[in-house]
Amino acid sequence: MPERTPQDIETPALLVDLNAMEQNLRTMARFFCNRPARLRPHFKNHRVLELAERQMELGAIGITCARLWQAERLVRRGIRSVLIANEVAGDGDLRRFVELSREAPVLLAVDHEEVVRELGRLARSSGVQLNVVVDVELGLKRCGVAPGQPAAELAKAAVAEGLQFRGLMGYEGHLQLLAPGSEKETVVSRAMQSLADTRALIEAEGIPVSVVSCGGTGDYRTAGSYPGITENQAGSYLLMDRSYAAAAPDFHETLVVLATVISVTPGERIVVDAGVKAVSGERGLPVVKNMPGLRLRALHAEHAPIDILEPGVALKPGDRIELAVHYHDATVNLHRRMFGVRNGVVEREFTIEH
Repeated sequence: MPERTPQDIETPALLVDLNAMEQNLRTMARFFCNRPARLRPHFKNHRVLELAERQMELGAIGITCARLWQAERLVRRGIRSVLIANEVAGDGDLRRFVELSREAPVLLAVDHEEVVRELGRLARSSGVQLNVVVDVELGLKRCGVAPGQPAAELAKAAVAEGLQFRGLMGYEGHLQLLAPGSEKETVVSRAMQSLADTRALIEAEGIPVSVVSCGGTGDYRTAGSYPGITENQAGSYLLMDRSYAAAAPDFHETLVVLATVISVTPGERIVVDAGVKAVSGERGLPVVKNMPGLRLRALHAEHAPIDILEPGVALKPGDRIELAVHYHDATVNLHRRMFGVRNGVVEREFTIEH
């Protein structure tokens, strides 16, 4: 059977450079292999069960995810150590969490006493042990209860309801894209100390805290080395993208969207068949890879007009170009498949979970 190349793939298509991705995988695994904190990488970035398994094979203690359905897929794939680093609310979803907890000791983040009470009621009526971590707000101003006494009170409420309180989590997402340096280390350390102080308050009440989970790709070195932190939720490192690259220079960009030139206005513009339904422009427009004479001007629904900046650029309808992905979370979400390419050959076809 002849080798398949990207030229054989219908466009627009999401491609991942396997050499770069595997180097990213090894770089992060080496960092955490001999540290008190361990890696629990985030599934939401790639949403590929096979890649989650590879992360586990290289030393991850479990997988972090953002949604209940993602946790269900991971557990049914055989990955039992899963943290849902997000709140779940509503009777239907809480009951689904109970059923999932029959299969595996999945951890769920909580930040409100009403949800804790409801989980306690469901745990007692079902006879299922439910594992929770208190989500601590570290400055992102999204989910989470305030650090210190409010978090400690919620931990006590979880114990009083008969839940298995496992510890704390927090996400300092507002710090991830800061440029590396001493200022970033200072603010990240301050966030980590907030978690450490909260842990001390809870333990002073006689409640064990076995999990302190936080961090991301942008601050993995500082957060992953901070005393008392037990696990890091870095996820973007595996695939990376252009928006994250400056904040995490240890890792390589891996993703492009392959597009076909469908229209050419000589000396002025080309148009390709990849618009916002194939590549995200939410945090910035992608750039044309390895073709400095072209500048992507906009993303339409099914088209991307690209200005010709240099007269020497010669493209014709049917030619292929690669768009370097600027924001990979939102781009991966647009695709059902991701093609793994190594040295110009399509080696793998990954299924993206939806």
